[in-house]
Amino acid sequence: MAKKSNTSAGRSAATAAAPAPAMLNGIPLQGYANRRAHVLKSLKDSVALVFAGDMDASLHGEFRAHPHFQYLTGIVDEPGAVLLFDPLNPVEARRTILFLKPLNPELEKWDGFREEISSKLKAKYGVGTIMRTTAFARFLLEATKRAKRFALLHPLAAHTAPVSPDLDVFRRSGERIPGSSFVDHTQLLAVMRAAKCPHEIALMQRAADITAKGYEAVLSGLKPGITEFDVQELAEHGYRANGSRRPAYGTIAGGAFNATVLHYHGNREPLRDGEVILLDSGAEYMGYACDVTRTFPVGGKFTARQREIYEIVLEAQLAAIAATKAGTTFAAIDKAARDVITKAGYGDAFFHGCGHHLGLEVHDITPEGPIPENAVITIEPGIYLPDEKFGVRIEDDILVTKKAGGVNLTAAIPKTVAEIERAMR
Repeated sequence: MAKKSNTSAGRSAATAAAPAPAMLNGIPLQGYANRRAHVLKSLKDSVALVFAGDMDASLHGEFRAHPHFQYLTGIVDEPGAVLLFDPLNPVEARRTILFLKPLNPELEKWDGFREEISSKLKAKYGVGTIMRTTAFARFLLEATKRAKRFALLHPLAAHTAPVSPDLDVFRRSGERIPGSSFVDHTQLLAVMRAAKCPHEIALMQRAADITAKGYEAVLSGLKPGITEFDVQELAEHGYRANGSRRPAYGTIAGGAFNATVLHYHGNREPLRDGEVILLDSGAEYMGYACDVTRTFPVGGKFTARQREIYEIVLEAQLAAIAATKAGTTFAAIDKAARDVITKAGYGDAFFHGCGHHLGLEVHDITPEGPIPENAVITIEPGIYLPDEKFGVRIEDDILVTKKAGGVNLTAAIPKTVAEIERAMR
């Protein structure tokens, strides 16, 4: 018995000593490598590019890498970076190349120093081949001469907007390479990003938990006499105090009539007893967004009329959540909510869609077809009554599964009338 116990203890010690996988922004490096390998395989004989985007030269905003680039690399602080997929390259190690802008010691005195290309940097990013963008044109030319097929991965743009960055480069390349053609692969990353991996789900749950802390602060501090901005500040301070660097989008805090304006951003009016405030806000965590809406009574208790409308919206939202499962559509989810509101006589007062995908963007990229397993979506019906100077919207973030249907990631935030009034007491 003693010998068996020692063997078991040895195995436990060995397991405990196993190194944790290398991570970058909450995702294992191997996870990013697997994503890139899937893209490379899917491209077959086509060349593709993914751009990180450039930094605003002014000091009015921080750099945000394109979500496609972050999804494939985890890198969020390399403006001007480009990922080249070259499936036909005879050198296997060069079928995926990460290009980074050259070092600039003069500029970096202002913006921060960067690392030289080395085995250390390659290990940090989990990328075997890294070059400077000064070599990008040469390697792209060789890749496109081999393939003569250019795959578009970035989302396509409307005719009123600039063309996508990969299409812009490939159009110029195509003018110089006879017989070249374009292939639409814009759904590839949309489909991949829609179905979240376990690490992404954990990051989104963390964002939801942080958001709950912000809403807890709002419920504790909401009272007549404060302003809409005070409510915004209560929520966003709660996010930052609990591990979030920023809100995932501009907070909407609309009291009274302002609660009927879908994308209200004034957030300056005083709040009065007897009114409600509609708060649409969420924390971001490691690039992943949370998106929640609650409607609270400023004085701590709903009026009879406010409660009546609130209960209809809540019933609609619960019906939509019950209709959520892998393989369904937004149209079916929307219908479940809209049927409840229309039956109650307020169909015209629900004038927006019932939800959207959520992830590295608040309104995350949406693939064609049914909602896949492990997608995270929002469900947010509402009723807006400008003549009565109030509106109600209730929104949660729902993980879409096969067996359990819709799993509410933001369930910790009070939602029923009783829960809200109890929390405010």
